[in-house]
Amino acid sequence: VALTPTAASAPAGDATEFPRRPLGSSSLLVTPVCLGTMTWGIQNTPEDAFAQLDYAVKTRGINFIDTAEMYPVPGSHPKWVAGATEIIIGDWLAQDANKSLRKDLVIATKIAGYMPSSGVPGQRTDPPTPGQMPCRLDRDSIRAACAASLRRLKTDYIDLYQLHWPERAVGFFGSSGYDPENEREDVVSIRETLLALKELLEEGKIREYGLSNETPFGVCEFVRLADELKMPRPVSIQNEFHLLNRTFEDGLAEACAPNHLNVGLMPWSVLAGGSLSGKYLGGERPAGSRFTLFPAFMRRFCADEVMPTIGRYKEVADKAGVSLATLAVAFCRSRYYIDRHGSCIVGATTLEQLKENIDGYNVRLSDEVLEAIDEIHFERKSPVVR
Repeated sequence: VALTPTAASAPAGDATEFPRRPLGSSSLLVTPVCLGTMTWGIQNTPEDAFAQLDYAVKTRGINFIDTAEMYPVPGSHPKWVAGATEIIIGDWLAQDANKSLRKDLVIATKIAGYMPSSGVPGQRTDPPTPGQMPCRLDRDSIRAACAASLRRLKTDYIDLYQLHWPERAVGFFGSSGYDPENEREDVVSIRETLLALKELLEEGKIREYGLSNETPFGVCEFVRLADELKMPRPVSIQNEFHLLNRTFEDGLAEACAPNHLNVGLMPWSVLAGGSLSGKYLGGERPAGSRFTLFPAFMRRFCADEVMPTIGRYKEVADKAGVSLATLAVAFCRSRYYIDRHGSCIVGATTLEQLKENIDGYNVRLSDEVLEAIDEIHFERKSPVVR
């Protein structure tokens, strides 16, 4: 039996004009689609990245770009250097043809959260400092990381500065649960982190700040302390969300809702590392794809036990007459916490993939299709979360 998606009205071809709306409670006006960048520098060359930026910004009118100081990924690659993706974006912004675009773009980046030992902090200095050091969210680290991102991005200000993951011992990147026994005695307080962000806001180095890989407690505590410190609240949260991980709906959706704390969701990995394109079904490993090149990176997205669920979503997409990737992106559009006050991060390694993923946001799924999706979800909720 065929399922019919209800297509949203959109101009033909590539000339989509996305509306702009406030991100969460902020004054940042962003397109509902945000360009992801984490493959730029390893899977994608600078030339690839420039082509994607030109297409997304100049052809499709997307004004929102997300990156991070630790990009590209994976960090285990022998050519990995923290900040390489920011350098690529900065070089694109510095081109004569692109300098006038900066004022209309919303550039988001992220400081790395707690790691006991990492090569990230060494890349914050110029020249870089060799060796491994801890990543923390204390005042000195935040100021050093922000200064480095500004230098690499070749800009005077960052529109949205995000905390990539918490200082606290909480579950993220596919793990769940909380055990107070895992908390460290030297954990940097949320208050100290906020006071450092407040300095950057007052100095004009950042316009707004956001959270990432956070919990309901974390969001509420950041808001409570921001009010106490008489400073702006966080405006966004960048958490994993897709057909295989809908844990955001369990508590964060209520806390972050427009009528509550008004923290807009920027979902990451809406295609579950490419698995929700269907290309890994049947044990396939296409040449050049992420899990062919890096089988250990985010392996939970391509685990054998997840494949039957992906296959069922593929059947729904086939009956609806759309690709699985389109179904996955259009599902994100169907969520009010993304479409009303957030932005859907889409990335790709080819222009063809990027076009399909952007186009996916112009598809509205019918109630019948959404019911079919929910039926699969409720039989086995969020199978990539442990």
